[in-house]
Amino acid sequence: MAETSTIDMGDGCTIAYRWDGKEGRPVLMLSNSIATDYRMWDGNIDDLTRTHRVLRYDTRGHGRSGAPVGSYSLDRLGRDVLELLDRLQIDRVNFCGLSLGGMIGQWLGVHAPERVDRLILSNTSPYLGPAAQWDALIAGLATRPDMAAMADMFIGNWFPPTFIASRQDDIDTFRRMILSTPAHGLAGCFAAVRDMDMRRTNALIRAPALVIGGTNDTVTLPEHGKQIADAIPGAELVLLPGVHLLNVEAPTEFVDAIARQSVGRDNCRISPPQNEK
Repeated sequence: MAETSTIDMGDGCTIAYRWDGKEGRPVLMLSNSIATDYRMWDGNIDDLTRTHRVLRYDTRGHGRSGAPVGSYSLDRLGRDVLELLDRLQIDRVNFCGLSLGGMIGQWLGVHAPERVDRLILSNTSPYLGPAAQWDALIAGLATRPDMAAMADMFIGNWFPPTFIASRQDDIDTFRRMILSTPAHGLAGCFAAVRDMDMRRTNALIRAPALVIGGTNDTVTLPEHGKQIADAIPGAELVLLPGVHLLNVEAPTEFVDAIARQSVGRDNCRISPPQNEK
C-alpha cells in the first residue's frame, strides 16, 4: 500500500508526496488546486495508474507539506517541484495541474522545459487580477481567519448546486481538506496567485500541451483556458461541461482527455531518494 513520504526543500520547507502505480511506467505528476491536498485526485488514481506511475504531492501550505509564514511566489512553488524531482532522481515527467497546480505547470513549461514531456493545464489561468481582491483575502486570513467561510466560498466556486446537493460525501471530504489547510499557508498561496502573470511568457512553452476548462467555471473562465491555449504553440483546448474541479465532477471525461494527451515515452528514471523521512 502506498504511503506518504516527505522531503525537505532547500529552504527547509517539507514537501509531502506519494507514489501510486507500477514502477517502470511513464511518470504522471499531479499538482493540486489551492485549499486542497493530493487526496483531491483519489477518485482518478485507479484509471490513471492503468498506464502511468502517478506522483502526487501537497503544494507547500497544504496537506502534510510545510506551511512557512509569509508570501509565496510562483517561482518558489515551481522550484519545489524541481527539487522534488531532483531528489527522486526523475529526469522528466508528464505534468497535470489543476487551478493553482495549472499555474505551477505553466511556470514549469516556461522555466524548466527540459523536465516536462507533456503538460495538462486544467481549470487555470495565466493571470487572475486585480491584486486588490487577493490583498483583501490575505488581510482577512491574517487578522481574523474564518476557514468555515472559506470552505463555503470554495465549495460554491468549485461545484454546481446539483452536485453539492447530491454528493454529500464528496462535499464533506473537500470541506475537511479546506478546514485543515493552515490559514497562513492559504494566504501564502494567495500571494503567489496575486503576483502571477504568465500571459506573455506562455508563448515560450514548447511542450505538447492540453488545456482543459469547464464551460461553467466562474473562477478560471473558459476564456482563460483559451488564452493559455492560444499562447502555447500547438496547444489543444478541451472544454468540458462542468465547473472547476472537473476531475471530481466529470472524472471519466477528464481522465479520457489526459489519456489522449499524456501517452509519451517511458520517462521514468528513478533511484532510491536520499534523506526521506
